[in-house]
Amino acid sequence: MAEFDTTNPLAAALPAKVHSVHGKPVPRLKSQELMQQSRELEIDHEGRIYRLRVTQLNKLILTA
Repeated sequence: MAEFDTTNPLAAALPAKVHSVHGKPVPRLKSQELMQQSRELEIDHEGRIYRLRVTQLNKLILTA
């Protein structure tokens, strides 16, 4: 089983089971856990703000 950084604020949401891409483990989150009852959230990636939102058709859109 893969080890995860427990200092990550999303560590509590990380699943016990992970999937593999190119032999490396990839954590999987449920969108409901990530969105936390909201339809929109902001992600700060290296100082640039991205917006993740759920559309009326229940699709995810990520914009810069």
